[in-house]
Order: sequence, then structure tokens, then C-alpha cells
Amino acid sequence: MLYNKMRVFMLLIAVFGLCGCEYIRNATGKDFFTFNWKSTSYKPEQTQERKVVLPQQSSSIVVCRSHQCAPAQLSMSREYIFNSLMQLFDNNNYQKVLTCQADSQSHTCLENYITLPITVGAVPTNAYIDYIKISDVIINEQGNALNLILNYNITYGGQVAECTPSQSILFAKKINHVILEDSGYNCKMTAIGTTNVKTVFAIDYIDLDYGYIGGAYSIGFSGPAYGGGNGYMLLRLKNNAYPLSPALMGQDQSKSPKSGSASTAAAKKPTVENTEVEIFPILPKKAN
Repeated sequence: MLYNKMRVFMLLIAVFGLCGCEYIRNATGKDFFTFNWKSTSYKPEQTQERKVVLPQQSSSIVVCRSHQCAPAQLSMSREYIFNSLMQLFDNNNYQKVLTCQADSQSHTCLENYITLPITVGAVPTNAYIDYIKISDVIINEQGNALNLILNYNITYGGQVAECTPSQSILFAKKINHVILEDSGYNCKMTAIGTTNVKTVFAIDYIDLDYGYIGGAYSIGFSGPAYGGGNGYMLLRLKNNAYPLSPALMGQDQSKSPKSGSASTAAAKKPTVENTEVEIFPILPKKAN
């Protein structure tokens, strides 16, 4: 009896295989016994692996203000980002901006400089940038870009490169597209010829409280010294992005005037510093 059942079972398998059933041909014994025979039709596509679609990370710029950080696209505009950066650079005009190789997630410095592999002549070496000097901050006529004059401090092999100022431009094309780039500046790094250096800095992190700017950089050298590198860089500015206290030229406002008519008359009374006419008090006449 058992032998007859096995013969029928094997015969069914052979018939299904010869009839071109893709499932029988490709399935294992475990798949065969776990197959839902109550299903009216079988689709071969069901055996294919399902692709797992991972959630895309937000490409929004992270802005920190009032000691709170959040993606800019949630509550800020392109104009706000640009105005904040303009205030930040203007507050640090004529100051040194420290640069460092940083971690893109924690926004902390890994080294106190950025390293760029280059070849000077025929000698491979590394170039280092540890700070940038801001020489001037100018707003263009349209008011949608910031023109910066930057001086990069580049060292290599124990020497300091003599570089011309970099005419850079900072613009916010949209909320998630803020770029600092230049058209190239020249550096004297060999006895013959000059090397041209170009920089692109894509900003994705702005800390208005402590004056930090982070982003991906790409710096290339072309000429007698060639090479370059890319990575994540953090700019550390001396002052924050909030308006500085202006130096008011005028009367000391620390002492508030007393209330009453006497204070009003004293405020209107001219002093020697304001006029060349000296005012004498009129004394009351004595009664006879």
C-alpha cells in the first residue's frame, strides 16, 4: 500500500516537471511541502527577493540657534540662511578662521588642520591648511551673494606657500544648496612657475551660537605642484552670528535722567562742549 502511494507521488512529480512547471524545477523539498496547494495560481515572481528600500537621509542644512539644532527646511528660508552667514562673516571680518578636519556626524575636529596630498615637482608630500584670514566682506548689488577676500595659510614640507588672496563667493541657491567657492588663486611653491589652487566648500552645518560652519570640501592644485583632496571640514570663527554691540557716539546713557521739569530743563541746557557761548545763571534780585 505504501509502495503504491510512493509510486503515485513520484509520478506526479515527474509529470509536473515535464510539463514545464517552474516552481517544481526550482523548488527544494522544503519548498514543495510548504507550498500552498489551495492557491488557484502560482506566480514565479513571488519567489524573487524583495528589495529593501532604506529611508533617504535628509539633505537639509542643520542650523543651530539659541542652543537648539534643527534642519533648516523645517522652519527657515533661503534668505534667512544667507543673512545669517552674512552676519557671521561680517562679525569676523579681518579675523582668522581656524580650519580642521572634522567628523560629518558629530561635527567635532579630528585634526587641527586639513591634509591635502600633493606632488611638488617630483616629490610627493602633504599640504596643510590650518587657518584662513578674512580680508574683506562685500555684498553684491543683487544682495543674493557674498563676495569674500580670503587668504589661505598653506604649508608644505616645512615651508609656507606665498599665495595671492582668493576672491571667493558665497551664495545660497536654495535652502539645501549653500556653496563657498573661488575662481582660483596662485601660490608660489616651487622655484619655477606658480601653482593654481581652486576650492569648493558645500555647507551643511551652521552654528550661529558658537560660530561654526561645517561642510564637504574639495581643494585641487594644478601646476608645478599638483594634487589635492576632499573630505569634511569645520570652520571655527571667533565671533558668533549675533549683532555686535555698536559703539555709540554720544552722551553717556548709563545714567538715566531724573523725572520732572528740572531734568527736562537740565537736558535742554547747552553745555560748553556743544556751543562756544557760555551761559551764566540769572540771579534773583534782592528785596530792598
